[in-house]
Amino acid sequence: MALIRAGDARQAIAACAREHGSVLGRLCMALLGSQAEAEEAVQEALLAAYDAFPSYRGEGSVRGWLLGIARRICARRLAKRARRQRRLELIHDAQAQSRLPDELAERRRHGRRVRDALANLKPTEREAVLLRYGSELSYREIAHICGIDEAAARKRTSRALMKLRALLSKKVPEVV
Repeated sequence: MALIRAGDARQAIAACAREHGSVLGRLCMALLGSQAEAEEAVQEALLAAYDAFPSYRGEGSVRGWLLGIARRICARRLAKRARRQRRLELIHDAQAQSRLPDELAERRRHGRRVRDALANLKPTEREAVLLRYGSELSYREIAHICGIDEAAARKRTSRALMKLRALLSKKVPEVV
């Protein structure tokens, strides 16, 4: 904080990378699921923070500010990945010789239902589930990343799982 206020952006970003790099890395890994992409996102977040130092108002902690930047970068990457995946699915489905076996088609439908159910959760609940089960983080780590206490992380994850179960237990009409 003192380095940011002093206007020493180069030293400030180095201190941020040393002090908060591992937390940023865990968050990005939890959200993105790819080590290489997580490392790129952390670097992108640190560069964005470096550029934003002059406008940093000092409200809240530097860690929270950096995690917010990293979350937004991960969200943009995930949205881009989803758009790319939908385009690839359309291309794959359009190929005449690509006939999917029944089992693969069923797995694909189930995966789509799970993704749709996750999309119906609040962003904070979706994030908690992905951090807990997608990245296998402890409730303590989730609490630290999200800036909440451990009990709130447990409650948020539990609430999200109940909503997911309810959404996934709804009968899906058969398309004939």
